[in-house]
Amino acid sequence: MTDRPASLLVLGGARSGKSRYAQTRAEAFDLELVFIATAQAFDDEMRDRIVRHRVDRGPRWRTVEEPIDLVEAIVANSNPRALVLVDCLTLWTSNMMLGHHDLTKCCQKLSDVIMAASGPLIFVSNETGLGIVPDNALARQFRDHAGWINQVVATAVSEVVMTIAGIPLLVRSG
Repeated sequence: MTDRPASLLVLGGARSGKSRYAQTRAEAFDLELVFIATAQAFDDEMRDRIVRHRVDRGPRWRTVEEPIDLVEAIVANSNPRALVLVDCLTLWTSNMMLGHHDLTKCCQKLSDVIMAASGPLIFVSNETGLGIVPDNALARQFRDHAGWINQVVATAVSEVVMTIAGIPLLVRSG
């Protein structure tokens, strides 16, 4: 691959291979690699997961931990010589909901930043709308917000890929 991607959204279910696919796509380019992590380590299991992911990415990656102000992190790290990978929008959604942030306003800012970015961007997000209807109001609200954010980002990026069982399926290009 010689051309850098403009912007990409990688969707998939839990353990579908979406993060691995996004990382592989990013590493194919001769650019600085910036990983914006939205996870927060509230327990030992998540702390272990974060450490494991850092090790898996290796030394070529620079990690920026930003669970809330994703737009500012993208602005601060996007440039023509860097590829920014955001993993993941789903965790960012829950962080924003738990912090009672205005998701409509934040999503509009995110869309604007994607369209104006000076360097390539890759976003990873869970597809939450393919499962059963959640049994409680908060979970339904989360599913709805996550789906809406995925729609906003899918509209702003130039390519959308869905991963199923580790297999990438092109949803939209160009």
